[in-house]
Amino acid sequence: MYIADKWKEYTLIDADSGERLENWNGKILIRPDPQIIWQSGRNHPLWKKADAVYQRSSTGGGNWIKKDVPDEWTVSYGGLTFAVSPMGFKHTGLFPEQAANWDWFMPLIQNSGREIKLLNLFAYTGGASVAAAKAGAFVCHVDASKGMVAKAKQNAKLSNIPDNKIRYIVDDCIKFVEREIRRGNRYDAVILDPPSYGRGPNGERWVLEEKLDTLIGIIANLLSDNPLFVLLNSYTTGLSASTNGYILHNRLVRRFGGRVESDELGIPVQESGFPLPCGASSRWTPD
Repeated sequence: MYIADKWKEYTLIDADSGERLENWNGKILIRPDPQIIWQSGRNHPLWKKADAVYQRSSTGGGNWIKKDVPDEWTVSYGGLTFAVSPMGFKHTGLFPEQAANWDWFMPLIQNSGREIKLLNLFAYTGGASVAAAKAGAFVCHVDASKGMVAKAKQNAKLSNIPDNKIRYIVDDCIKFVEREIRRGNRYDAVILDPPSYGRGPNGERWVLEEKLDTLIGIIANLLSDNPLFVLLNSYTTGLSASTNGYILHNRLVRRFGGRVESDELGIPVQESGFPLPCGASSRWTPD
């Protein structure tokens, strides 16, 4: 398991009965997590002292019940700083388990001996974009949500990333990639975190299980002659790390050589000492 265990300003305190108890730089949040199907007893006193709790609605969705928590604050990881806030659908604007991937690809970029041109697709609020730019890459950040791209710009500013290190694109990721291929643009590294399900602006249906193999095939046509890595993240419960890894192997190793490593992402739970599984990552490198 790829475990994000170097956080100083984030702690997953406990996990019980479908909920996480978390410390986000001094702010205690309780959020739902459907993978937590066990009971731990909720012995930690902070279960009763949370600053904000996300409660699901019986009709779908949910809302935050806030006590004394600001609309926004920051959390840092190494030299990276991110804005976090109680957002819709239980989110905070940051997935702390992704720090395990930042720790993996930042040295690859730093030790490459060249400026890496990196494409971050479905890039959300830019955690990976900021980490890659901090490591020295020139990043093209693509997401279909204008609001999320605005938050990515904010995170880059908080982390003191120069304006010319990240190019921001608000667009459909697949259409953007197809245009880049036609324009002859190529990238040395690609990070992608495609959604499980969605609808396009014209009602197009997106189901990851149906689209992923084709998507990786398209990505293969976007890589430079000297690619550094491809990182595929998935939070789709029906797709295992091994399944995603098989697709990367089939589409990339056959063409470029190299190898693929795949595993679950995890965060240590302070109370139990065990890591909580939080999605999966597959990593292709040329050697």
